[in-house]
Amino acid sequence: MSSPPRPQPATPTVLRARKAVIPAAGLGTRFAPATKVVPKELLPVVDVPALEYIVAEAARVGLADVLVITGRGKDAIEGHFDAAPEVEDALERKGDEHRLARVRRSTDLARMHYTRQREARGLGDAVSYAEAFVGNEPFAVLLGDDIIDERDVLLARMLEVQAERGGIVLGLIEVEGAAISLYGSIKPAGDVVDGVIAVETLIEKPKPEEALSNLAVIGRYVLPPQIFDALRRTELGARGELELTDAMRVLGQDGVPMHGVVFSGRRYDTGDRQDYLRAVVRLACEHPELGADFSGWLTEFVRTL
Repeated sequence: MSSPPRPQPATPTVLRARKAVIPAAGLGTRFAPATKVVPKELLPVVDVPALEYIVAEAARVGLADVLVITGRGKDAIEGHFDAAPEVEDALERKGDEHRLARVRRSTDLARMHYTRQREARGLGDAVSYAEAFVGNEPFAVLLGDDIIDERDVLLARMLEVQAERGGIVLGLIEVEGAAISLYGSIKPAGDVVDGVIAVETLIEKPKPEEALSNLAVIGRYVLPPQIFDALRRTELGARGELELTDAMRVLGQDGVPMHGVVFSGRRYDTGDRQDYLRAVVRLACEHPELGADFSGWLTEFVRTL
């Protein structure tokens, strides 16, 4: 009589990321003097602070716990995501249910957590402050300078890829010419298949002639918890900062898989004054309350130039 077949071990599964980290400790000097008192992350894109768009993006894909890494002078960020009883009471008395709902939206988006980076020592250093919050789980990092239009899919796909393949997953866009020097540049390890590409290595802000490809890293990452050990093993870069890109390259050299999701949807860069203004104009033209009137005015104004 033959013995029953041995049970096969279950295929290991990778835990899906459940938490988001948003570094927000930068001084925002490019927007001075507007950012002398107001954190750059709270500058409005039409009538919603830039950071609220980012938190909403995390919440939409099920990242219900969000850690914001702040610095000195950023207390207003915590206040924005807290309740505002005086404002809410005033709107209730007026019967302005629409604005009341919009004010309460930021409070109800996610479970917000905060920690403070002691000094601005680079993105990698900022991310290192998330270790206790993250624990031994993968997590997403969203940079507040990049707003992804809610009608387009990026982060959800990145989370899927990370859950399937583990390791590091990067958000990527195609750029032309010298623009690569504003981003991290990846060296592909294959072709793009279903919008996903394997990554061999990456470097931060290369000269155009030193770029590894025209695929640039934007402000969306899904990282494994091993990134914290890699950050401890990473030396400061040429700017005297701890670069997240360098730590990811260390993990790649350790054999941790890296993949990128190539994004071709609508993205608004609010870290540059010109791009910030373009983002405001684009979103104002599509605003459900302001769009029609603003678009009409803008069309007439352009004709006078």
